[in-house]
Amino acid sequence: MTKQTAWGSGLVAAALCALSTTALADSIRAQPNEAVLASFDIVETTIVTRDDIAVFTTRVRGEAGKDKPDATGRFEGSSVYAYVWPTTLDSGAIGFDKAQGIVALAVTFHPDFDDAANGGVNRHVWHPHWVVLAKDSACGGGLKVVDIPQGAKPKVPPTWPKVPLLIDSPDYPTTFRGDAVQVEIPVSLITGIKGANFDGVTSGLKVNGNLHAPLLCVSDVFKVASSNLSLPGKVSPQN
Repeated sequence: MTKQTAWGSGLVAAALCALSTTALADSIRAQPNEAVLASFDIVETTIVTRDDIAVFTTRVRGEAGKDKPDATGRFEGSSVYAYVWPTTLDSGAIGFDKAQGIVALAVTFHPDFDDAANGGVNRHVWHPHWVVLAKDSACGGGLKVVDIPQGAKPKVPPTWPKVPLLIDSPDYPTTFRGDAVQVEIPVSLITGIKGANFDGVTSGLKVNGNLHAPLLCVSDVFKVASSNLSLPGKVSPQN
């Protein structure tokens, strides 16, 4: 797999290709890139509202969800693959304290651990999370899922999986069909989703080998729909 191992440098290089990406009122379209694994090569990403449902969709050049990380048998050092929608939502909109970082919806697969709500099992399936991201130069991709320091008691949503991260494990309908992955969420559960901006990313994450903060890093960026993480997409209604 061809990977961009530095978020910042990857985005600078990708920005040179910005003319090949088209941002529409409710979507971002990108030219296929043979250097990216087909199942993570984003060609279009959207977030639209249909009546009272927000629909997050990413289309890729190949079969969405086909490729998964290899199991290692260990939590520490294990890998996560993800289809991600970074947004301009505030972290308070998804049940955390306000202004904690970049709010993103991520559909993930990680065969070495479970992080479902209420002790559930999810290591065997692709599943959705809300995550709050922040910059961290210690991570190969330049971003981490925000850590909860020992002893801290931040506001968390009811489906927080009781791990020391700003991550939520809601049970939203998530489907893979051919070249697309899609998540449906009631608009009433996402304050401010209407008119928010977004982008699309495919990436790999890695659990820190010594389990010290940062616990979960963005380690590889496979593709950014906008090419420069400018969040040009706009959530809009679709009839």
